[in-house]
Amino acid sequence: MQTLSAKDAKYGFGRLIDLARADPVAVAKHGRPVVVVMAIEEYQRLKALDACEKPPAKEEQG
Repeated sequence: MQTLSAKDAKYGFGRLIDLARADPVAVAKHGRPVVVVMAIEEYQRLKALDACEKPPAKEEQG
């Protein structure tokens, strides 16, 4: 995964989008990764996996 500084991400937002469409990109602030930018398709895939793995919620008994 490629990492960009927050400054580079801010001033090169178009480049960040282009990079993130191909592979998730970490954005670092003060040298520490704080967020990941990814293509919407990858986000939707991960959300679908998460939904499949969650056990059904227990109903509260009163």
